[in-house]
Amino acid sequence: MDACFVVFHGQHRVGMGSQLEAALAAQALSGEPGVLIFDPEGRSVDFDLSGGPEAIRARLQPEEAAPRGRGRPKLGVVPREVTLLPRHWDWLAAQPGGASVALRKLVEAARRAAEGPDRIRSSRDAAYRFAAAMAGDLAGFEEAMRCLFAGDDTGFEARIEAWPSDIAAQLRTYAAEAFGADEGA
Repeated sequence: MDACFVVFHGQHRVGMGSQLEAALAAQALSGEPGVLIFDPEGRSVDFDLSGGPEAIRARLQPEEAAPRGRGRPKLGVVPREVTLLPRHWDWLAAQPGGASVALRKLVEAARRAAEGPDRIRSSRDAAYRFAAAMAGDLAGFEEAMRCLFAGDDTGFEARIEAWPSDIAAQLRTYAAEAFGADEGA
């Protein structure tokens, strides 16, 4: 799924792009009712559209922070507390590279194993959030959502076929990975 924001005015997609591009497109219609902005996860978001384009740009593109000092925080390493049983700590301490290396390897392996199901779930959730906001009162909404979560792409397409073209197209974008292999265990 593209990491872009989408702007709708009623049933029509009127803009898409970065946060800034979406905010500027929405600002151009700020006096109009029915303007909604959606983030890459299908959530309706609000931006402060007051002021001119430069004010919006300043709010959405803050200046970069001063460079940090030397050390691991520059790499994003943040110490946190982990609670394990003594036998877990003993096993971790016996691993090559120590506890940190072993924990990183375990987390990476679990993350890779869940990548496909997580991507399917995220796509379904984004599609549902968008559809609930934009198509919740359209004919076939409930059936389309049942098909979405059942992984029935043919049924899903059949139910959204008569929907406004921009809404259906954006919904297909959010649901792009929703019909992969089922989530399984």
